[in-house]
Amino acid sequence: MTDRIRFVLDGQIKELRQVDPTLTVLNYLRGVERRCGTKEGCAEGDCGACTVLLGERAGEGLRHRAVNACILFVAALDGKALVTVESLRRPGGALHPVQRAMVECHASQCGFCTPGFVMSLVALYESEALPQRQRIDDVLAGNLCRCTGYRPIVAAAQRAYGYGENRKTADAAA
Repeated sequence: MTDRIRFVLDGQIKELRQVDPTLTVLNYLRGVERRCGTKEGCAEGDCGACTVLLGERAGEGLRHRAVNACILFVAALDGKALVTVESLRRPGGALHPVQRAMVECHASQCGFCTPGFVMSLVALYESEALPQRQRIDDVLAGNLCRCTGYRPIVAAAQRAYGYGENRKTADAAA
């Protein structure tokens, strides 16, 4: 048993000591890191507003998967990488292709659920070539939206791949 938790956040190693074992990643992000893009909706892992990416070693690289920060304890971050919606900021302020597509497809109304949808779609975008519609639907099944509806969000998922930045799609075409 260790008294410290070490993980990577935006390329920096974070080391936490004497962490309350019941501290969730959501409460850590919002309370300690002041990263308020990750939202609390249901606090039960059902709505997806709190979605973040957890990076784990996979062969020579990292595999990112979407997780619910409201039910994930900080101790689970040990030895992993954490990616939040704020982490998507690119040099010069450019949007991630998923964010750009969400804007262009008008895939957000009130915006509360948007960061969670973005993070779920980024996990898909970064790990797979252009997916079929059913796969997109499956990825979005853990995210709820009551304002926008899912048609423009699915359209954004598909459009993001059309910008030519996805490495998996480029590799598949070669």
